[in-house]
Amino acid sequence: MTVQVRADRELGWTRADTVRTVIAVAVAAVLLGLAGYLSATDGEGLGGSNAALMLLIGAGLGILFERGRYCFFCVFRDLFEKRDSRGMYAILVSIGVGTIGYAVIFSTRIPTPTADNVPTDAHIAPVSLALVIAGLAFGLGMVISGGCIAGHLYRLPEGHLRSIPALAGVVLGFGLGFLSWDAMYSGFILGAPATWLAAGNGYVLAVLLQLGVLVGLGVLLLRWNPPVQGRGDRVVDAAEVRRLVFFKRWPALFTGAAVGILAILAYYKDQPLGVTQQISSMTRTGMTEAGWMDGFMPGLDERLAGCVAMVVDTITTNGWLIVGIVLASLAVALPGRRVRVEKTTAFNSLTALGGGVLLGWGAMIGLGCTIGVLLSGTQALALSGWVFGAAIVVAAGLGFRFGLHRKAAPGVF
Repeated sequence: MTVQVRADRELGWTRADTVRTVIAVAVAAVLLGLAGYLSATDGEGLGGSNAALMLLIGAGLGILFERGRYCFFCVFRDLFEKRDSRGMYAILVSIGVGTIGYAVIFSTRIPTPTADNVPTDAHIAPVSLALVIAGLAFGLGMVISGGCIAGHLYRLPEGHLRSIPALAGVVLGFGLGFLSWDAMYSGFILGAPATWLAAGNGYVLAVLLQLGVLVGLGVLLLRWNPPVQGRGDRVVDAAEVRRLVFFKRWPALFTGAAVGILAILAYYKDQPLGVTQQISSMTRTGMTEAGWMDGFMPGLDERLAGCVAMVVDTITTNGWLIVGIVLASLAVALPGRRVRVEKTTAFNSLTALGGGVLLGWGAMIGLGCTIGVLLSGTQALALSGWVFGAAIVVAAGLGFRFGLHRKAAPGVF
């Protein structure tokens, strides 16, 4: 199969473009001003000294997610529905780049990796049946709701209104996850091994093994990497630069490498990437204060790593990461004319809510989402990241195979 690219249309410049650009500049100014305030106050009472940095890292992710279409829903839909694997290379590259960076950081902190000194600040979670169930639920919820949690966060500013009930469903799903946690923890997670590939093997062997798997997957996916025709000759002028920056999808390899670099920086300075800790922590705090659950949760408050929910009374650095994603994705979507209000109905809003519940429950039981467990976990050489990712791929593949996304939102996809 060959992908035919339509000839570029003349962009021109309209009054609407002026309005969109002014709003985008204003949003960017607010984001930078907020970062400046957090830096000047050292984040006192607002997440601490790393708040400004995580806000800017979130902004970088928002730009990359939006412009590179670094969206697990979009990538898996292209793979399973269109037999187009190009987006998958962004994910593989980000894992590869992050793997090398994490290994360097680990080597400075834990010179000799063993099963007894697994880094507790990395997303290295227990591998159990609960993780598989969580991944299957998350993958199915992603297909039904139209995006993963990170995808909903960056697509909402584009006018993707189904993200509102989907994110509401995520909160409900977290609540259900907290209520079912004791049974899942005692039945499956307690005593399960948190397998770290570097333990006993050393960093070099573990990195080479993981990079070899990534290369193998990349070679396998070449069969679904169709050639592109129809681009034609291009003249690099102001219009073309504008087109490449704001209209054309950014290259997968560049996007993936940049996401990997931001992941390394986030872990080095603060914590692994993830977009669920603030949401789940606020849900847990509200449920605890309402008396719907105990203040102590076994495993979560003792030893488990990941996007673990805590009882909080303020925004955390993870919260600022989310704010950065939302604001920056809006700022770059506006000049590219991609802010369009999506058609919603009672039915597709209800399905988005239901899909969101699966996303939230899966993220709570799995201790994170596609960013926190799959991406940050694999980068940390955790087997849990691969297991969670495999479960998501299976669920997403079946979901797209049976067209659940189209049945959940007819006329949208």
